[in-house]
Amino acid sequence: MKDQSIKVLANMEMSKPFIGTRYSEAIYKNSTHIMGFCFDGTTSFRPGARFGPDALRDASFGLETYSPYQDLDIEEFSIIDCGNLPIYPSKWKLTNDYFHGMTQDLDLKKDNIKFLVLGGEHSISYGPIRLALDNYDDLCLIHLDAHADFRDGYLEEKFSHASIMRRVYDHFTEKNTLIQYGIRSGTKEEFEFMKEKDTLAKSLEAFIERVEAINSTRPIYLTLDLDFFDPAFMPGTGTPEAGGENFHSFIKLIKVLKEKNLVGADIVELAPMIDATGNSSAFASKVAREVLLALQK
Repeated sequence: MKDQSIKVLANMEMSKPFIGTRYSEAIYKNSTHIMGFCFDGTTSFRPGARFGPDALRDASFGLETYSPYQDLDIEEFSIIDCGNLPIYPSKWKLTNDYFHGMTQDLDLKKDNIKFLVLGGEHSISYGPIRLALDNYDDLCLIHLDAHADFRDGYLEEKFSHASIMRRVYDHFTEKNTLIQYGIRSGTKEEFEFMKEKDTLAKSLEAFIERVEAINSTRPIYLTLDLDFFDPAFMPGTGTPEAGGENFHSFIKLIKVLKEKNLVGADIVELAPMIDATGNSSAFASKVAREVLLALQK
């Protein structure tokens, strides 16, 4: 490695690294780090997202490391796969506390450290997004999802996959911006809240316009729930919702993000056992490749 490690991790679970990346239980300057968060303890419909990170990695070996969409190759960059966080299967707080303790002393901006966190269901995004908010006070959060996730808790769980955006929004200041797209399910109250805050883009064109308007130096974090995609393309997810987008719509966004300052991301809700064909894992893996490459700026 060109850059020396600045922090050695403890108790990480070894897994086969994403294709074209290097496995290391350490954090490096000027590098992007993949981390698996194998948790689905707040799942409310179809479980199995805890198997998502390793299934996505396994499927990556059917990919090329080169993206013709971005004309970039994973092997050209310093991308580290750190494996999976130690998981307490039904205890979200313990695993999130571990993530927080492991990353709280990092200076992401100064040391150019980035994370792509693989879920797991959407509640796992709280820790990585909080980390980004703590490091970038003017962060813009992009939320791609089928569901609003703006409930103030669900099934007696305040930090539920159905309330992740509300919990993150609790930490927003006037300097932060939220842009949502793909949302097609939620309560009336959630849609009224998004309308009041003007967070929801109602068409792909409107969404792309909003992202293109972001200053090229402003930090952006992407949280991507794979049920953003239509279940015709991505059936292996816990809460599928008809009417979603396709891969080419996603690539339109990636080509815009490539020119922006993408500082972190998470990809959640792959439940591989639901799709016995393996197509969902392959689909998610290709999405992850494109996100990884868009982070390289």
